[in-house]
Amino acid sequence: MRHTIVSIIAIILGLVAGGILMVLIGSNPLEGYTYLFQGALRNIERIGNTLATATPLIFAGLSVAFAFRTGLFNIGGSGQMLIGGLCATAVALSFDVSRPILILMMVLAGLLGGALWAFIPGLLKAKFNVHEVVSTIMMNWIAYWTVYYVVPGYFKGEFLETESRKLEEAQTLRSPFLTEMFQGSYINMGIFFAIIAVIIIAFIINKTTMGFELKAVGFNRYAAEYAGMRVNRNIILSMFISGALAGLGGVALYTGNASSIQIGILPSQGYDGIAVALLGANTPVGVFFAAILFGILYSGTGFMNAMIEIPPELANTIIAIIIYFAATSVLIERLLNRFRKRRSGQEMNGPVGKKGVS
Repeated sequence: MRHTIVSIIAIILGLVAGGILMVLIGSNPLEGYTYLFQGALRNIERIGNTLATATPLIFAGLSVAFAFRTGLFNIGGSGQMLIGGLCATAVALSFDVSRPILILMMVLAGLLGGALWAFIPGLLKAKFNVHEVVSTIMMNWIAYWTVYYVVPGYFKGEFLETESRKLEEAQTLRSPFLTEMFQGSYINMGIFFAIIAVIIIAFIINKTTMGFELKAVGFNRYAAEYAGMRVNRNIILSMFISGALAGLGGVALYTGNASSIQIGILPSQGYDGIAVALLGANTPVGVFFAAILFGILYSGTGFMNAMIEIPPELANTIIAIIIYFAATSVLIERLLNRFRKRRSGQEMNGPVGKKGVS
């Protein structure tokens, strides 16, 4: 509950700061935010697009949050998403099987691709104490150049060498049922996979022995080792699961929201996942709603810019401010505690003062 209040305060402060920025550039904050939320939620199609935008962020946020909860800082989400997307795209373009089997193969390929890409930093951390921040950053760039070589070499597009061949509708996560329900939106089955992932990760963290051990290692590695837990195995397992989640985000991004994979681009969602996890207090449910908020901001900013010419960079600024306030949650908690103490002190002194006067 405390973390929820802090996150809500961070969001409110971020929106207030964004409103002040709108005033400084000569725009009406109320009008700006009206258009922003209309752009994301105005009709069923825009709602579908907002959910689709949020889907990779849910996976990326879960990936970062899971690693955080186990004492690891996985900032290699971009590379893991890229490899997951590449593996899923490769499967889609290489196999001619029935659609349900193909979708299952794509999901498994993306999951394993991301997991193996994070397994390497986990192994280096466990065996040689190589800091995961350094190793995951390096793996991001290895993924970048791997895609740069593999896509033009093996899956080159018909007209452009900078992207893979376009996936047909049956080779993507898109569903005619969802497309019709959301009136042409690019929402896809990835949102269902994301919800399932939220439930599974929440269960693992809160209800299983494995989750308890992973959290114990995160709290105090040496105490966990003294208690007989296999610390190195848990570090590797944590990174493996974290990478698998990011890989699924790549599947949703490149075979759901898009229909091809481009070279020379690291997906920004991998880094945005850090902000989503931070705002969501590293809890699966919190990550889900934080990702939806980010999806609203990203989806609505274009409409806001088109209607009243507010720079789209303002949405990124608002997000950055929200992250800043979420990062300073310790200060916000101190202010809340001070307010509670002052209020409780007034309540205790009030009746005594009245009694003394009488």
